[in-house]
Amino acid sequence: MPDQEAAEFRPAPPRTSSTPWVIAAVLACAVAAGAAWWVWLRPVEAPLAPPPVTAAPEAPAAPPAMPGASGPQNPVDALAPADAALPALTESDKRVTELLTELLGSDKVASFLLTEGFVRRVVATVDNLGRAQAPSRMWPVQPMPQRFAVDGEGDAPTTVAATNAARYSAFLNFAEAVPLQPAVALYARLYPLFQQAYEELGYPQRYFNDRLVAVLDHLLLAPEPQGPLRVKLTPVNTDVPNLRPWVRYEFVDPALESLTSGQKILVRMGPANQARAKALIRDLRKRVATSELQLPQR
Repeated sequence: MPDQEAAEFRPAPPRTSSTPWVIAAVLACAVAAGAAWWVWLRPVEAPLAPPPVTAAPEAPAAPPAMPGASGPQNPVDALAPADAALPALTESDKRVTELLTELLGSDKVASFLLTEGFVRRVVATVDNLGRAQAPSRMWPVQPMPQRFAVDGEGDAPTTVAATNAARYSAFLNFAEAVPLQPAVALYARLYPLFQQAYEELGYPQRYFNDRLVAVLDHLLLAPEPQGPLRVKLTPVNTDVPNLRPWVRYEFVDPALESLTSGQKILVRMGPANQARAKALIRDLRKRVATSELQLPQR
């Protein structure tokens, strides 16, 4: 049975109200051991300090295992062999932090990453990018200070401010500077930890690298709107003043509002940033989709 630590990272139950805008970010292999997905920017509200990884909030029942699973579609041992003597998942933070520091440098690790419970944070966030919500308490990255900005005030529909795009520059630059091949190799070396964390979410007969490839494919399908993005404040039936209205914005276009959390992230980045991010995703996918790497040459 999954332990209490694992319960923190199970998928969040769907909610009918709109979630805080997670202005998040870019490719994840920038996170190396976390291997290979996205590096998030902060949510638009000023977040509270992240809860301890050992805390276990209420969580839904684990999803049923996939019947008849015969093995991974994208085996990671095709990338690099796993380290022979990995620490236990519950004791892996120190070793994972050391390896991330070797790859990225101590300054970047301190500036961008949350290393406590890093493996579980990565797994939960990757899984949630294909869902309606990606709760910020599970992210493996540090928040940034800027808030989400719109043009206009009040409850009337308005548009996302053009200045928001600049907020992604530091993280995109960070992700693009990560040596992707060594990062993917590190991911493969640490993969048993990621697989264990994924199984603890309630997927004992599924494989994290297959989920990673599927999420990357899903992100590449995000729409690419070119005009201003219209947003509106979510109605709140209360007389208590909302001191942080910037957390309540949602897309006016129902097609955009119905996107998953990961696709919304890409849309909010703006066309130029989304193009850069998708280029990173495509490159990453080529490296972790090992079933295609093993296809015979024609």
